[in-house]
Amino acid sequence: MTLTNFDREKGLARLATMERIRAFEEVARRAAVDEALVLGAIHLSIGQEAVATAVIEPLRRDDYILSTHRGHGHTLAKGADAQAMMKELLGREGGCCGGKGGSMHIADFGVRMLGANGVVGANITIAAGAAHGIKLLGGDQIVVCFFGDGAANRGPFLEGLNWAGVFDLPILFVCEDNRYSASTLTSDMTSGNVADRARALGLPTTEADGNDVTSLAATAAEITARIRQTGKPEFLHARTYRLSGHTYFDPATYRPEGEADEMRATRCPIAKLRGELVQAGVAKGDLDQVRQAAEEEMDAALDAARDAPWPAAASVFADVQDIGSPTEEAF
Repeated sequence: MTLTNFDREKGLARLATMERIRAFEEVARRAAVDEALVLGAIHLSIGQEAVATAVIEPLRRDDYILSTHRGHGHTLAKGADAQAMMKELLGREGGCCGGKGGSMHIADFGVRMLGANGVVGANITIAAGAAHGIKLLGGDQIVVCFFGDGAANRGPFLEGLNWAGVFDLPILFVCEDNRYSASTLTSDMTSGNVADRARALGLPTTEADGNDVTSLAATAAEITARIRQTGKPEFLHARTYRLSGHTYFDPATYRPEGEADEMRATRCPIAKLRGELVQAGVAKGDLDQVRQAAEEEMDAALDAARDAPWPAAASVFADVQDIGSPTEEAF
């Protein structure tokens, strides 16, 4: 079957973003597992590339995003430099947070990526605060807040969505539902549908296939345009699947045997888009070149990070708030 109305240019651009995200994750895993260059845990988003790619595509550079502990893909899609990100994971000079944030707290204010967060759900209320700031300043930017299905069972979910709804804030809440909350099947610990919780708080809510980047991009473009026009919050529930464990060292033995392999074979968002592009007349060799370019870019990023120096010792005192002596009144 031939796809005659498929936008090949946009499809190739989306493929490039997803391949870059996956290549970054694979190289980061290699740096952590094979070379022991990453101190602490990293949480990979392999299999979830379509959500970051599709949702961030219609955003402007001055729009804001907030992410979770699984935030490499969102940060890359928003425009952060891959070498600076890899240096950050390795704690090196030139990292986008000076080597201080690492994987779970990666941020890049230059592209309005306000940060990943190691506390599940904590970014939701921060996002509401950022959106409230936009409204008070009279701006027309919007905020996109990514979080996982497990975050819907934590207090900030109710607080953040309620605040945004009460004050009509320009924010898109994106539940990146990968079916598992760390090592627990989310359906076993969640009463009802996450999307219904957003509806109960009065937010217009859309449910979508988070592994179909083509349809999700169209949906995201409609939602973000609407938020920019109305200044009011909306909710997107995108169902996806993480092909790796919760962390890079998690064997994911809590999943049924063969489940991840089946999902990789049938639900991989990159494979799905490659199939669409082939049907639209793009040569497989051209698609392979996109993948090769992504892999070469991320290999080079790791080389640069590996060779980068450690931060100067004096930098430990930078970016630290001084509120006075502990023996004196701070305020």
